[in-house]
Amino acid sequence: MKTLHVALANCHGIRALDATLDFGSGNAVAIYAPNGTMKTSFARTFEDLAGSKDTVDNVFPDRKTSRSITNEGGQSPNPDDVAVVLSYDEELGPTESTSTLLVNPTLRKEYEALQAELLDARDVLVSALASQSRTKQDIVATVSRVFMQSEDKFFDALIRVAREIEQLEDARFADLPHDLLFNDKVATALKGTDVQAELTEYVTRVNELLDQSTFFNRKSFTYYNATNVTKSLGANGFFAAQHALLLHGEDEPRRITSDADLQALITEEKTRISGDAALRKKLDGVERAVHRNEDTRKFFEFISNREDLLPEFANVLKFHQDVWKSYLKAHQEVFQRVVECYKETEVRRKEIERQAATESTQWDNVIKIFNERFSVPFTLRAENKHRVALGQDAMLNLVFEFNDGDESTGVKRDELLSVLSNGEKKALYILNVLFEMEARKASGRETIFVIDDLADSFDYKNKYAIIQYLKEMADHANFKLILLTHNFDFFRTLLSRQVVGYNRCFMAQKADGKVMLNRAKHVKNPFINGFKKHFFTNGMQRIASIPFVRNILEYTKGEDDPDYLKLTSLLHWKKDSSSIENSELDRIFNQTFQSANKKSWTAGSKSVIQLLLEQAEAALVADEGINFENKIVLSIAARIVAEQHMVAELADPTFTDGIMAHQTQALFQAYESRGLGTADSLRTLDDVVLMTPENIHVNSFMYEPIIDLSDTALRDLYSRVKNL
Repeated sequence: MKTLHVALANCHGIRALDATLDFGSGNAVAIYAPNGTMKTSFARTFEDLAGSKDTVDNVFPDRKTSRSITNEGGQSPNPDDVAVVLSYDEELGPTESTSTLLVNPTLRKEYEALQAELLDARDVLVSALASQSRTKQDIVATVSRVFMQSEDKFFDALIRVAREIEQLEDARFADLPHDLLFNDKVATALKGTDVQAELTEYVTRVNELLDQSTFFNRKSFTYYNATNVTKSLGANGFFAAQHALLLHGEDEPRRITSDADLQALITEEKTRISGDAALRKKLDGVERAVHRNEDTRKFFEFISNREDLLPEFANVLKFHQDVWKSYLKAHQEVFQRVVECYKETEVRRKEIERQAATESTQWDNVIKIFNERFSVPFTLRAENKHRVALGQDAMLNLVFEFNDGDESTGVKRDELLSVLSNGEKKALYILNVLFEMEARKASGRETIFVIDDLADSFDYKNKYAIIQYLKEMADHANFKLILLTHNFDFFRTLLSRQVVGYNRCFMAQKADGKVMLNRAKHVKNPFINGFKKHFFTNGMQRIASIPFVRNILEYTKGEDDPDYLKLTSLLHWKKDSSSIENSELDRIFNQTFQSANKKSWTAGSKSVIQLLLEQAEAALVADEGINFENKIVLSIAARIVAEQHMVAELADPTFTDGIMAHQTQALFQAYESRGLGTADSLRTLDDVVLMTPENIHVNSFMYEPIIDLSDTALRDLYSRVKNL
């Protein structure tokens, strides 16, 4: 992409903008936009494009919005290829897109191949377990938590119980509905003191009754054991072959000749136990305790028909594990395949993980850049970079070491934000921006970055670190940068550090309800590189040079120098102001800069004040634009005319000639205190005091105020001053 045409109408407050950004031989353009001009609205419009959203006018939502952003071929950029970097977003942190900063593509490919069969086997098992348990919970996380007390150790959990599953005789609890028995509300209810007490008493009474049973006991021959025996004997033809069992316990052994006989005996014993009045009372107590909500009522409804399960809840964790073991036992073949697959690939996977942990990554480079270039009270490192690189973790986990003198301590990101200054928070934000930019580099796709005042409110050290990184981005073949700023010093530095070329610097200005982007002028030292060269040929720049020449005399000869005082009479209305001719101005200029080739203005005998007023009139009708020199001329003219008016109205030469400093303000205070002027004239003169000084006393080190101030505002001011 070589050019980007942006045509906007009613987009987030931009009434109209039609501009072509020509990247030419570079990859970056810079736009200086005074506050309130268009910067944030411009960035938000591109953010809409990146998010595939329509753009609106937030202030006037009924206005028709138009957004056209196209390259030289008339095509709109793919939203995925547009990235907007706002000046600050505290919520921004590492994202899953940063996982593209691979440790080693070949290594990850091999790792993923090893994982593929294992993950396929896992998915089959998870599907079988979901059907068996009828749970809506995350199978992987739940199994891991039940056996390992952590949600990310599923395979470790399976390896741990593999031997136990193999030794289980049957899947005793495989038919149980998991979520009905094990959910947060039931778990909370069972932890209650009243429930624990009732449940303990219930289990105690059951055990007492089992101990009193004629044929069964709770340790070696339970109802469950007996049922399994009869099933096994029946299935193997024991009763069909006319064999019988003798159960001892009564005076005479009881003869069991069929499965039905044993089931009848079990039912008889169960009825005797369940009919026990004391036990019934304990069960009622449990029921009352858990009848708190729908989940616990459903739990009791189920458990009241499976009273044999109640004793299991005396140790919920063990019961929960036993239930999952039963589910796994019910699908032992599928379970075994996962275990074997894990063991077969374990050695090589561990080797790759160790290699990934030791290799340098693009993350390391980003973190190194940040730690070395940015001045903040903390250092950082990536704790799980190898796991992210291998696809085991989705998000990068950064560890922050907060440094205070000789002491340091690790803190979490949220805790760190609470103790950092705004500038330090923004430095942390820059780190996350760096990650996103590096991820874009890794993708290999061309990306348009719209960067909104990234260095705003930074100290100089961090500001230059950002500029250095922007320079590196601008050198990247796949990146196109649109750099927005309202900080003129930063704008100038982008040029001096060669992030952008002069022909790719623009200045935004509002006029007649639209925003214009003009080629930048006077970015570096407007006097030396512009005004001084045209002092004898361009009236506007000649007048605009007066404050700077006066500054030079102030620095080199002092405020009592005759030429300094004469130039002061061209910036303030003095008794000699109207008599100073252009030939005098030529002499001062030539002597100040000791030019070997003496030059002169064509109309040397003409009054400088007359030239000033002529140029001010020309500035009133000039084309819209940055109009740097026009603003200085309008400011000088407004002040000279305003002071001339106040001196005439005061009619007090002793007072006015005696003013030695801050003349405009001193005249205005006297004018106001003596009851002169009208409400309108006082308002106009007050605006002169407020608006003109920074624009007149301009120098090469600090002239942002004159750039920020609207040409339109100064035209209006001068027109009002003339009407005095």
